[in-house]
Amino acid sequence: MIDSHGRTIDYLRISLTDRCNFRCIYCMPAEGVAAKGHDEILRYDEIVDIVKEASRLGITRLRLTGGEPLVRRGVEGLVEELAAIPGIESIAMTTNGVLLPKMAADLRRAGLSRVNISLDTLDPDQFRRITRCGSIEQTLAGIDAALEYGFSPVKINAVTVRSLGQDFLAFAKLSLDRPLHVRFIEYMPVGESTGSDGTGWGKKDVIPSDELLGLLNEQAKAEGLGELVPAEKHKPQGWGPASYYTFEGAQGTVGFISPLSRHFCAECNRLRLSADGKIRPCLFSDEEYDVRSALADEGPAGVRRVLQQAIGAKPDEHHDKVGTERLMSQIGG
Repeated sequence: MIDSHGRTIDYLRISLTDRCNFRCIYCMPAEGVAAKGHDEILRYDEIVDIVKEASRLGITRLRLTGGEPLVRRGVEGLVEELAAIPGIESIAMTTNGVLLPKMAADLRRAGLSRVNISLDTLDPDQFRRITRCGSIEQTLAGIDAALEYGFSPVKINAVTVRSLGQDFLAFAKLSLDRPLHVRFIEYMPVGESTGSDGTGWGKKDVIPSDELLGLLNEQAKAEGLGELVPAEKHKPQGWGPASYYTFEGAQGTVGFISPLSRHFCAECNRLRLSADGKIRPCLFSDEEYDVRSALADEGPAGVRRVLQQAIGAKPDEHHDKVGTERLMSQIGG
């Protein structure tokens, strides 16, 4: 699938649920969001039918997201069905890792090959403040399980928020002794203010990736680690826009995702499928296309029509748009 700006679209992110077992301050309000009823959420057979048509049009790579995708029952069976679809080359998942220790083995056998684990701090107290209900030990155990069961690559996604005062060098050092790929993601203006506690996106909280790289190099040199250099060895094969660096002798890498300071819209290769069956051409746009209704009314031909319509509607870039009608947990992380 080639969009109107000449970009090849071969990557579909699928939100399985809008529910989550965390309440992260940059993602949703403390009270959560009004969860959709089961009848409003795509059934697994509908997801499979949509992916079958997407694969016929050129989608080869899938990422399962949420909310938290592992809170939805039977996800292992869905992975197995998706992996069996001709043309689907790889399936990944973004998760907070809490449920991976008990599910990693079955997910790996089903055909899940890659995981991104969301982790925004290594300080236990700060972790509880950010997630509002989580324990860092659970997520760290999820990282261990991902490595134990052979997922590759295992990436750690850390959203950088200036006012949180995160210890970024501690994150970067996770890449030294294990094949972990730490990625720092600029705080994105998705959704509106997320609650009465004052949380929510603000421009002052954005740390440009170049600034963060300079800070990390300064701190690393002070500790005798040397500077981060562009990664050649151990660079993870990715589907997205991260720029990767590494410390000399490290097993993993340190990556930077810069949607605001150095946006990568010209290389965008993805569509998003929300849990309630809407195709979203761009994360920052509120434009959506109802593929669930098209599947019900027209069958496979309707799915192909909507996918092609969404491809044609992909904007050239996000044009620094601030705010979306849906929160990140409702769009699919």
